[in-house]
Amino acid sequence: MGTVLDFLKEYGRYSFREMAMTEVDSLALCQLSYLKFDGMVPGVKENGSSVTLKSLREHPDYEKLFADVRYEQENRALVEGMLAGKRFRNLKLNCYVNFIEKEWETQFSAITFILSDGTVYVAFRGTDETIVGWKEDFNMAFLSPVPGQAYSVEYLNTVASRILCPFYVGGHSKGGNLAVYSAMNCRPEIQERIVGIYSLDGPGFRPEVLEKCNYGRIADRVRKILPHSSLVGMLFESNQNYQVVESRTFGLAQHDPYTWLVEGDHLRHVDELCERRKRSDDTLNKWILSLDEEQLRTFVDTLYQVISASRADNLIELTAEWKKSMNRIVTALREVDEETTEVLKTVIKALFEIAGASMKEEMAKNTQNVIAGTKELVKQSKTILSRRKA
Repeated sequence: MGTVLDFLKEYGRYSFREMAMTEVDSLALCQLSYLKFDGMVPGVKENGSSVTLKSLREHPDYEKLFADVRYEQENRALVEGMLAGKRFRNLKLNCYVNFIEKEWETQFSAITFILSDGTVYVAFRGTDETIVGWKEDFNMAFLSPVPGQAYSVEYLNTVASRILCPFYVGGHSKGGNLAVYSAMNCRPEIQERIVGIYSLDGPGFRPEVLEKCNYGRIADRVRKILPHSSLVGMLFESNQNYQVVESRTFGLAQHDPYTWLVEGDHLRHVDELCERRKRSDDTLNKWILSLDEEQLRTFVDTLYQVISASRADNLIELTAEWKKSMNRIVTALREVDEETTEVLKTVIKALFEIAGASMKEEMAKNTQNVIAGTKELVKQSKTILSRRKA
């Protein structure tokens, strides 16, 4: 049993004509959308010719693809795995868009992949490492619609009007929410061509949004996949219409799809979410749904102010200087009422767990080294003392 990287080694030799799209392929493409393709893939406004994944290896800016240091090693392995087999080697990329609007609290990125069997996969990038991106995540879940959702509909309509093929749409985290939202709200003739919609641990929607956008028109094509211990994907998830997969890690670090276990050509499914996590998610959702729009907006703004007190621009800085970040955050929390503080603590803990899983492992190793060193020091001290007594 392995991960998406092992899947590429085992099944990369099959083209999409020989083996149809799987949920693991969808995961791979959603992860690929996180790479920084700026200047390497034609923009959505250019209407230029597609480039192949293989051709990017020769691009002078190739190393810039891996600018996100959180997952640099995994992302490099993903690209190498895709290039090693014929399944993705000649994958075509086009219509890239990536921008951040701090004023409008928007971080939006999407890319279109053209597969070897002629189908298309429209992938929306999830939350990147910026704090602005994380605020938009909560804006999206609590205060829909937000600018990023409007951009996703415009993007899907534009791409699907140019490339007249059956297509999939998907994304991880916020990207999963954008995939479902754009599919609900795109033009009817485009909606009919959608083969499948993948939301990989993506936030859900308030009930009134699902009703207004007529979610029922696409419900049978949505595949929502959650890890065993999900927080982000369980926001506003009440209809139980999701599948749960096993992860090789624990807690909220399972938000990282590189930890999701693969068995054969599919993800390893389990019966249900972790019971303790599910109770926490249900409590959070009930609390959110009990608030009106003004209260929700105040909560999200307060969350942003508290996290911004860390003075970090992104999650890498937030976790790298975690002691300073936490001290400043704790100080900011003193200005917030008790009930809101408890919810904020849950959310902030999630951000640290999701962004700092590898750091925790490193800290654990360091702790073990310190313990071992201390034991050795005590042992040496006892030896010296015993010699002196003699």
